[in-house]
Amino acid sequence: MSNAQAKLPACPVETTLSLIGDKWKVLILRDLRPGTKRFGQLRASLGTVSQKVLTAQLRAMEASGLVVRKVYPEVPPRVEYSLSELGRSMEPILDALEQWGRAYKARTEPS
Repeated sequence: MSNAQAKLPACPVETTLSLIGDKWKVLILRDLRPGTKRFGQLRASLGTVSQKVLTAQLRAMEASGLVVRKVYPEVPPRVEYSLSELGRSMEPILDALEQWGRAYKARTEPS
């Protein structure tokens, strides 16, 4: 068992939340679903996230295996982010969140 696995909570729901429970992580997953993006594209699509926070979130997601970071040996360096196979396996969760959010909005918004 690796150190990362040893630190995971016993509860599967808590494990999932420990990986994507942050607002920015879920939105990063959402924005990488269509395909690879550069850091600037992600930051623009997320809106109010700071560079420092986005960098920290992407590093954590790369460490947990959800995101793949590819650096191109160019000047200036080009870095691209995409979902890993593990990250793609979270798509049904994102679909469920989207469906629930639409249903909630339809139920609570004035007609």
